Amino acid sequence: MRWATGFLAILGFGALLVGVAIQMVPYGRNHSNPPVLAEPPWDSPKTREMFMAACGDCHSNQTRWPWYSHIAPISWLVQYDVEKGREKLNVSEWGRRKNEGEEVVEAVLEGYMPPGLYTLMHPEARFTREELQAFLAGLRATFGGEDEEYEKEEHEEHGS
Repeated sequence: MRWATGFLAILGFGALLVGVAIQMVPYGRNHSNPPVLAEPPWDSPKTREMFMAACGDCHSNQTRWPWYSHIAPISWLVQYDVEKGREKLNVSEWGRRKNEGEEVVEAVLEGYMPPGLYTLMHPEARFTREELQAFLAGLRATFGGEDEEYEKEEHEEHGS
């Protein structure tokens, strides 16, 4: 039994050393927010507010960097998500390069945006059904992307 305790102590110390060592990896530390150059013509301030709450950390230059985004390996995931998000759609650099705004409605409708892990850590990104419908309407008005099939399903589901 004594050897097991010693082994666990060595294992724990090794894990601690690895945890400290990975903090030295420079990736995940670039917590910069470039300037906002231009935004899309939002249909309303409410749509913008909801977008920033649910999507803005990864899809704008106004990222809020929470405490856990400074600790590796979580910082690596956060940095990667922000880089990829800004590359795909960046509402802070609207018109400067191709943004895929028309895909926003589809991404929210299909439920893969915002990601589940994000909404778990950010309760402000969780919307009630009514809020989600208002958000989708605002996104359609801002980015386009009417989804006739979705509208048809909504009417069938509610017996309209």
